[in-house]
Amino acid sequence: MDSLFLVFQTHFIALVSSEWELSSLNADWVFELLKKLFIQYGPRILTALATLIVGWWLIKMMVRMLRMLFERSRMEVSLKLFLTSLVGVLLKIMLFITILSMLGITMTSFIAVLGALGLAIGMALSGTVQNFAGGVMILLFKPFKVGDVIEAQGYIGTVQEIQIFMTRMLTPDNKTVLLPNSNLSNEALTNYTTAMKIRVDLEIGIAYNASVTQAKKVLLQVLQDDKRVLEDPAPFVGVLTLADSSVMMAVRCYVPPTMYWEAYFGLLEECKKALDLAKIEIPFPQRVLHTAPVK
Repeated sequence: MDSLFLVFQTHFIALVSSEWELSSLNADWVFELLKKLFIQYGPRILTALATLIVGWWLIKMMVRMLRMLFERSRMEVSLKLFLTSLVGVLLKIMLFITILSMLGITMTSFIAVLGALGLAIGMALSGTVQNFAGGVMILLFKPFKVGDVIEAQGYIGTVQEIQIFMTRMLTPDNKTVLLPNSNLSNEALTNYTTAMKIRVDLEIGIAYNASVTQAKKVLLQVLQDDKRVLEDPAPFVGVLTLADSSVMMAVRCYVPPTMYWEAYFGLLEECKKALDLAKIEIPFPQRVLHTAPVK
């Protein structure tokens, strides 16, 4: 279909050259010309305008219904907002393309240029597109959520925010780390919050001349008295290994993930105090030298 503006120009010149002289322009001539143009092109313009108004109203209704549908689901807020905006933009683009086609504007070349531009932008922003896809996968399948303690890409910390392109995490030393979503969705990741409990592993050495039975009783009592330690699974204390200068005791217990570091450092201190009160020595590396008498 020919462009509306090209047809308008052609008919305008034809009307001027065939019916009136340019030197005799007056109000009647202009009115007559506009009337003929309106009779020929008015219905098409009015139809396009009506389609624009009705289509815009329908898009608003569809977006509102989609938003209400998302609010009933357990989908992440970030994904709800993104999908709602994406659907609204796509529907509006389709509406404008339809309106331009109704007005007689040829869209073939425009769509080809738009496609080539989109391809070039996609290649230039390939990493960003991967992060976007990773963000959508994370928000859909939820390998972790805000508040979870995770370990990924050499970092461990609490998830503060899941964005479309990256995830913000706060480490135990209060550092903010931004992790690309493409790596989080494709590489190995440890979520310490899924089971709602995490094990604290301590290794404490006692002297060889100390009573292993007494040391186990003292350390186990420390774990049982600590309110941060969960009763299920039960705390455990046992001999881990016989080292060069000490008997290494394995101290194991489970705590809520948010209390891991607090419990780790607190239990180390309490175990040291309890062993001191029980007169159980915590040895340090030492070396015994035997010297031969001088002849």
